Amino acid sequence: MSAVLEKILSKFDEPAVLGALATVTDEGRPWVRYLMLACDPADMTLWSTTFLQSRKCVHIKAHPDVHVTLGVRDLPSAVDYLQIEGTAEVLTDAESRRRMWTEEQSAYFSGPDDPNYAVIRITPTRIEYQTMTAMSPEVWEPTS
Repeated sequence: MSAVLEKILSKFDEPAVLGALATVTDEGRPWVRYLMLACDPADMTLWSTTFLQSRKCVHIKAHPDVHVTLGVRDLPSAVDYLQIEGTAEVLTDAESRRRMWTEEQSAYFSGPDDPNYAVIRITPTRIEYQTMTAMSPEVWEPTS
């Protein structure tokens, strides 16, 4: 595993981490919101869950290019962070729903088969590992 990939994966030190997802509205404007993200270290795919009728799902279906920023929990810990460029898709298949289901989600959904429950998969095209002191980021890009 490369050194930059190890640094990137260190930002996913919890089962799910808080990130900011930017999508594009139908008017072509950026829209950012927080969400919890999990990372599959095998291929760096990011996963999240949401309501199927949410604005983010509407945005993603129309404009799948997204951007995620994550890695800073508070100002004292603002040493390094990630900028992730990728393509998102909204999934409602049973396998994806069951894969991402946690009991904590039962506060919002009746279960993994709830028709309002959706999964967002983000396939990164570029991940930048940035420190507050470096002028240029270290970059990871998937190999074809």
